[in-house]
Amino acid sequence: MAKQNSLFPFTRKLGNVIGYQRNGNYFLRKMPEIVRQNAATRSAAQRFGIASKKGALIRHTFYRDLDIRCDDGHINRLNKAFIAAGDNTGITGFRFNQHAGIDRFFSVAPKLFRNEALHIPKQALAQHKGITALEVKVIATRIDFRSQLVTGTGTVMLTIDPHKPFEGADLALDIPGEGTLVVTLQVRAMHNDQPSSNRQYLAADIIAVAMPQIPDNRPAYPQPTATTLNLTPAHTYRTLIQRE
Repeated sequence: MAKQNSLFPFTRKLGNVIGYQRNGNYFLRKMPEIVRQNAATRSAAQRFGIASKKGALIRHTFYRDLDIRCDDGHINRLNKAFIAAGDNTGITGFRFNQHAGIDRFFSVAPKLFRNEALHIPKQALAQHKGITALEVKVIATRIDFRSQLVTGTGTVMLTIDPHKPFEGADLALDIPGEGTLVVTLQVRAMHNDQPSSNRQYLAADIIAVAMPQIPDNRPAYPQPTATTLNLTPAHTYRTLIQRE
């Protein structure tokens, strides 16, 4: 591989060479003249292609609302998470900034309820020197991965004083549209109303992925009604048992 030294590095195919980025540096590699694939390599290539498309959709969707800088390796990490996942819920817990997660601030993880309300439990918050507030931002997006479309998005923000008892919070996420609901929680530690410049105090994690509910299209059949037996006084309960 050759390192790119131009003023305008690229990360795509150009003629018979491919530009790519690794650990903040840009390199070139030559395309192979002949590509031989067996069933296993074709399957792996298909999985990688699907994962790359999903990863790109996630990144482009959340980039516009994230206020923190992602680490250099987050693209490959997100693609690997999709490849390893059996379904889209496998990316739950992904960190856009690998240097810090929301567990640095919340010892008890938030939970998404079935009614799509996010609950941050009551808890004792971690104390960090020089931190005067926590800026919490919830970014919820509904994505149709089949059509590669974002059908709805919304954000909710709140500020927490870490030096006061935290009683918890319930945040309603009313996101329109159809598809998978992906919820990212961003936390920025603030110092005198300014976000910390230390990446150890900036976090953004995918905390929940709710798959779309499959509608029940089964026909509704009328329920059988109970029938009453016409018993004469002679047909007592004991008589019926003896006859059986």
